Amino acid sequence: MKVRISFFFMLLLVAFYADAKEIFTPILYPNTAYKTGENLTYQIRYGFMVGGTTTLSINEGVYKNKSVFHALAIGQTIGMADNIYGVEDIYESWFDKETNLPYKQIRKIKEGKYTQYNEVTYNRENNTVNSKLSGIHSVPEKILDLSSTFYYIRRLDFSKIKEGDEVSVNMYFSDEIFPFHLIYKGKQTIKTKFGSISCIKISPLVEVGRMFKEQDDLTIWFTDDGNRLPVLVRMDIRIVGSVYLKLVDYKNTVNPLIFRR
Repeated sequence: MKVRISFFFMLLLVAFYADAKEIFTPILYPNTAYKTGENLTYQIRYGFMVGGTTTLSINEGVYKNKSVFHALAIGQTIGMADNIYGVEDIYESWFDKETNLPYKQIRKIKEGKYTQYNEVTYNRENNTVNSKLSGIHSVPEKILDLSSTFYYIRRLDFSKIKEGDEVSVNMYFSDEIFPFHLIYKGKQTIKTKFGSISCIKISPLVEVGRMFKEQDDLTIWFTDDGNRLPVLVRMDIRIVGSVYLKLVDYKNTVNPLIFRR
């Protein structure tokens, strides 16, 4: 089984649980979670084996003379996994600094001999997207892309969300609309290479079947502080077992991270 390594792509390619539930848009905090220059590095591990790395960075960008955030995610295999799979996925997003709504996204895929390139732009006036690969599509209002969803979650006002509540947003990815449902599971202290830190636990709902036994077999832990920094992702996959994405380096966070040794 081939397990993709990019943090964002992984969330989509595991086959999300999607139904007709109403999309709930929770209140966003003013952005105190991330800033220009933030850079995060993750390793993906299967037991003792390191299969790849993912880097997430955010910088200043310009879209149609407007100052925006430019997010860049790069996922690639390393070592033996690179010899077998040869994956490098690059995902770019330009999104609004206040609303987190994206204006443009680019995805470049290299997986073995397979390559693909696509650009998507968003028209907020008539709620459409224009994909270079598939043309113009109608989309729900306030739809996000992968990168903007990641940074959107980090700005959620969890004081308004109770344990067990479901947060739902719409995402546009790979020329499809994905309802993305997350369950807030409360708080938990997580051990990292830097020390232990209090976290918020979130479980995106996934589809039970070939890959997963339970809907909550994907879990993400975000630091319970102003950064809302994801420090750990765990996927419990039927054949592979537990796959972990662990934070191994971070730079230029807005607030100091307080780890306990």
